[in-house]
Amino acid sequence: MPDVWTNVNELDPGTQERLAGVLETRGSAAAQQAMRRVFLSEIDISPGARVLDVGCGTGTLTRLLAGWPGVASVTGVDPGTRLIERARALAQGLEHVVFREADGGALPFEDGAFDVVTLDSVLSHMREPERALAEALRVLRPGGWLGVFDGDYSTTTVAIGEHDPLQACVDAMMASSVNDRLIVRRLPALVRRLGFEVAGVRSHGFVEDGAATYMLTVIDRGVDLLRAAGRIAEATASALKAEARRRVEDGVFFGHIAYASLTARKPAA
Repeated sequence: MPDVWTNVNELDPGTQERLAGVLETRGSAAAQQAMRRVFLSEIDISPGARVLDVGCGTGTLTRLLAGWPGVASVTGVDPGTRLIERARALAQGLEHVVFREADGGALPFEDGAFDVVTLDSVLSHMREPERALAEALRVLRPGGWLGVFDGDYSTTTVAIGEHDPLQACVDAMMASSVNDRLIVRRLPALVRRLGFEVAGVRSHGFVEDGAATYMLTVIDRGVDLLRAAGRIAEATASALKAEARRRVEDGVFFGHIAYASLTARKPAA
């Protein structure tokens, strides 16, 4: 199953709206916000910084950047028309934030236009992540900062025992929603090869224990994919969703995804 994010504009409006809702659900989770605050704290954002958020989606990181110390302006870009529309609506009142519909692999900006470029959960969805990183290097000023945050999605699990049926749902969702589940493991070598100077790499962990918000959306999407592919019957789909919610009600739910972040600089000369 192909990654749905690679051709988001070709999806039906209902699916696009659902995906936008998933982005906001994930972005509003306290643990997800905490990881991104740690990630941003490791970027040297100087006063007056011009920041570009590539693959901004509905703008969850863009809005966080808008209130970050030192940030003077934030531009969010994403190829998804409806995602950009949602991002603009959610960022109303933030005067120094703008959104543009654009592909991260072909940015419509001049060389050296930004002090900081961020890519949050973007490279794992791209068929050619090198293009986006090369474009980030181009639009950064000399000495500018790159910040990448993404999932080590091969670690995604909700299993609480061997042969857990809910794990098949998670695996199906990841197969259709992530193009490269191992990209973060190659990221340091990749950015060095392109000419960046790596400043740091950090591991992060996201856990939902007992209760679940985001991970339920992962299970539900996986169940729906399996049902649409004819691999399970409607009764089985309903039973799987009910089992996930039973675990939440009984306080035995567990979900985990490992993430990683990287900070790097464009050489000053």
